[in-house]
Amino acid sequence: MDAVQVMKQEVGRAAAAMVESNTIVGLGTGSTTAYAIQFIGDRLAAGEIENIVGIPTSFQAEVLSKQYGIPLTSLDAVDHIDLAIDGADEVDPNKNLIKGGGAAHTREKVVDALANKFVVVVDSGKMVDVLGSTFLLPVEVIPMAIAPVMRQLEALGGKPELRMGVKKAGPVVTDEGNLVVDLKFEAIKDPAALEIAINNIPGVLENGLFVGVADTILVGEIIDGEPKVRTIN
Repeated sequence: MDAVQVMKQEVGRAAAAMVESNTIVGLGTGSTTAYAIQFIGDRLAAGEIENIVGIPTSFQAEVLSKQYGIPLTSLDAVDHIDLAIDGADEVDPNKNLIKGGGAAHTREKVVDALANKFVVVVDSGKMVDVLGSTFLLPVEVIPMAIAPVMRQLEALGGKPELRMGVKKAGPVVTDEGNLVVDLKFEAIKDPAALEIAINNIPGVLENGLFVGVADTILVGEIIDGEPKVRTIN
């Protein structure tokens, strides 16, 4: 296993170590979060923690949780979430995020925003000075509104592009049956204002800006060839 994979494992392990018995845990999407789900399952199986239920943010997270023996529930059945663990595509110095590389940002935002504590697991390459500098901003759009929404996104100063499937003909379809528009900005100087402006466009379900939601960032780094985890509170 290469150093980057080991680093992701260590970040996932650190996040899983934050899970306590008798809690409801939001289970995010992505490669680093997948390790967290695996290690939560390992801790359950070893008897280190008990009475854990998870709320998955995607079909991927649901499949992994079942594979590792984590009992699942839904938002209909609970009135709170104690801890959510999820990845991010970009993190700025104010702990604002861009998420949605896996097209699950709508469910992720619902779960992560409800959690009493939201822990973000990333590698150091996801840390940026200004959001939008390395990653496109995903916007989930209902299919019938795709053309007018793209025009209005352009009016906001972005360059919109419909996300197309890989090894699949046609566009990416979300777990909710919607489409994803990826929006290029040179830099997002006011993430809070842009998040509201995009979500106010009729036909937009949700966008990948997570402003003021994250509590703790666990950053995986390779220092002198060794994987380390840095905590930002």
